[in-house]
Amino acid sequence: MAELDSAQATSAAQFDRQSDRYGKSHILADTSDVTLALSGVIPPSGGRALDVATGGGHTALALARMGWRVTAGDLSPRMLENAARLLSEEGYVVETQLFPGEQIPFADASFDLLTVRVATHHFSSPGKFVAEVARVLKPGGHFLLIDGTVPDNERETEEWLHQVEKWRDPSHGRFLSPSAWQTLVTRNGLQIVSSTLHEKKQPDLEWYFETAATSSENRKLVRQAVLTIPHSVRRALRLEEEESRITWWWPILSLLSRKM
Repeated sequence: MAELDSAQATSAAQFDRQSDRYGKSHILADTSDVTLALSGVIPPSGGRALDVATGGGHTALALARMGWRVTAGDLSPRMLENAARLLSEEGYVVETQLFPGEQIPFADASFDLLTVRVATHHFSSPGKFVAEVARVLKPGGHFLLIDGTVPDNERETEEWLHQVEKWRDPSHGRFLSPSAWQTLVTRNGLQIVSSTLHEKKQPDLEWYFETAATSSENRKLVRQAVLTIPHSVRRALRLEEEESRITWWWPILSLLSRKM
C-alpha cells in the first residue's frame, strides 16, 4: 500500500482499533439503502464491482448477493479480514485489497460498479477520490455514493456537526453537502442518475461514543454542545431526548452516477 498521509493514517489506526464493532449487528448491516439505490443497475455477465472503504463488508456482501464479482478495499487490515470472513460465512469469495480511497491501485476502466458507503467523510481528499473513481470505472459503469451529509444552505448545522464529529472521532474529515458532491461528480465526467436525501435515526449518543471509542474528555465536550445546541441545528437534526437517551436523525445522501 502507498504511504498514507496524516489523515489516512489516523483513519487506518482508528478503524483497526474499532473493527470488531462493525459486525453483523452494526447499524450498517442493514443494506436496504444499497438495494434501493441500485435497483435499476443490472450486473453484466462477469460484472466487477469495487467497494471502497468496505469496513465490515456489509455493502460488499450486498453486492455479491446481487450477482457482482466483488473486490473489497479498505485502508484497515483488520477491517479487510473481518469483511472477508463475513462474505466467506455467507458462501461468497471476495478479493481484498489494502488502499486508501484517494489511491486506488487498479488499472483504468477496471470496474463496472464502484460503491462507497458511510466512509467518505473520513477521506483526506474527496476530490482526488472522485477522480480515481472516474479513472477506474469502465465507460457506462456506475458510481454509488452513500454518506452522511448536511443539507444545502444549512451552514450553522454544518459547522456544529463538523465540530461534534471531530470531538467524537478525530479521524472524521468533513460531511459535504449534496451540491458539493454533485459538483465533484460532474467535474470528473460522471453523469448524475439520481440524488436523494433521506434521514436515518441514530439510536443513542452513548452508542455513538462506544462505536468510536470517544475519550471521556471529548464525550463531555459533545454533551455540552448538545445542551447548548442552536435551535436551527436541533430542528435540522431532529435532536431530542427519549427515555434519557439522546437521539437524532442523520441526513444521508444517496448519489448514483454513470461514466459516459
